[in-house]
Amino acid sequence: MQSKEKTITCSEEVRVRFNETDPLGIVWHGHYIVYFEDGREAFGRQHGLSYLDIQKAGYVTPIVKSTCEHFLPLKYGETFRIDTTYINSVSAKLIFRYEIFNKQNKLVCSGETTQVFLDSEGNLSLYNPEFFQQWKDKMEL
Repeated sequence: MQSKEKTITCSEEVRVRFNETDPLGIVWHGHYIVYFEDGREAFGRQHGLSYLDIQKAGYVTPIVKSTCEHFLPLKYGETFRIDTTYINSVSAKLIFRYEIFNKQNKLVCSGETTQVFLDSEGNLSLYNPEFFQQWKDKMEL
């Protein structure tokens, strides 16, 4: 169940690297998931919810679901913007929505990931961990 109250977004500019392209100079489809991770990491740094913050609290957040839809190609040397939006949920999980735009501000790709909380022993957290609930309260979610 998702809450429609408030979302938080982060934008990050990235440049396509040579090793991310196929022989035609077009970004290989699998790298878009890596771009999503770039977006999540930028979000975490900007909003105080980095992987290191989560790890320090004694948790890891593996991805249990990901989707990715492609609309336009990116090519070697291009810069693009990835908008990463946290989708608030009452469940103990992290949901992020991604939109990748080229320099012409055209939608290149969109997708979503869902992550769950596992404690240091690998147990699934059914309730928001205390540190995460504190973060949500601070962000007024």
